[in-house]
Amino acid sequence: MAIPGLKRILLKLSGEVLMGEQEYGIDPAYVARLAEEVKAAKDSGLEVCLVIGGGNIFRGISAASKGLDRTTGDYMGMLATVMNALAMQNALEQLGVETRVQSAIPMSSVCEPYIRRRAERHLQKGRIVIFAAGTGNPFFTTDTGAALRAAEMSCDALLKGTSVNGVYSADPKTNPDAQRFDTITYDRVLSENLKVMDAAAVALCRENHIPIVVFSIRERGNVARVLEGNGVQTIVKEEA
Repeated sequence: MAIPGLKRILLKLSGEVLMGEQEYGIDPAYVARLAEEVKAAKDSGLEVCLVIGGGNIFRGISAASKGLDRTTGDYMGMLATVMNALAMQNALEQLGVETRVQSAIPMSSVCEPYIRRRAERHLQKGRIVIFAAGTGNPFFTTDTGAALRAAEMSCDALLKGTSVNGVYSADPKTNPDAQRFDTITYDRVLSENLKVMDAAAVALCRENHIPIVVFSIRERGNVARVLEGNGVQTIVKEEA
């Protein structure tokens, strides 16, 4: 099922997918492959924003469970997302795609600060904009940061590329009887605590009528298939 009338999208990638087959860090070859998929989306005529998680490098909430101060851990995680954003920017620009990184935490030596009007101008000029450092605040995930930026930039949809091919009634890795949904409502995701995105992100998308498309980014060419409505996906929206 395709979402009609798409002009601008925000693609949210899990940091873990940048690892490729590694156990940690950034696999340049895999990032280059992902960049090709992002470029294909842009070449289809869409304006593209990106948010990339930092879980391949550092997870603040995991470190907090081991004794690190949660606020400190979350800021460290934000820095990890900037590293991933710069890696993706490099890969995209090697493909000839103009790209800008904007960080919610100012660090002018390596990227622009987040300024909505400037980001809008970049998109109008055909550039891809990567939003880094989440919301710039601890206790908020990059999912919430993605939903926030999608709302601010008036995106028509938020595409979440992850390691699973949609939203399930239970964890498909541990429950072989888990049911995959083609469509599901925001309210059901929230009431049943289905692990799509964190609750704040889902609620923000609901309030701003932004459909969430969950799909597997690990399948080569899947971004294009999902945008065409042919890929395996789950669409979270107001009416299933």
